[in-house]
Amino acid sequence: MKFLLKVLAAPIVAVLAVTVWLCVGVLYCAGVVMGLACWVFVFIGVFALLTVSVPQGIILLVIAFLLSPLGLTTAAAWLLGRVQALRYFIQEAVF
Repeated sequence: MKFLLKVLAAPIVAVLAVTVWLCVGVLYCAGVVMGLACWVFVFIGVFALLTVSVPQGIILLVIAFLLSPLGLTTAAAWLLGRVQALRYFIQEAVF
């Protein structure tokens, strides 16, 4: 019974490992692009805040925060950590 469980869990662990590996690369590339976009939105947001209107500037600064490393990138890294924890949980429980 234990052998059957190992045979069934091995492909799941392998798929999770490859998925995490690919997602780390995508997350790194997306973090770089989103970091550059964050600065663009910060400059446009401050300019809009000072010249155009306050609500537009605040909206642009909120978008800049979401694109920053503290926004969506952190949420994606947390979610990726949960997937990695699931992989290790399955691996430790079965093997």
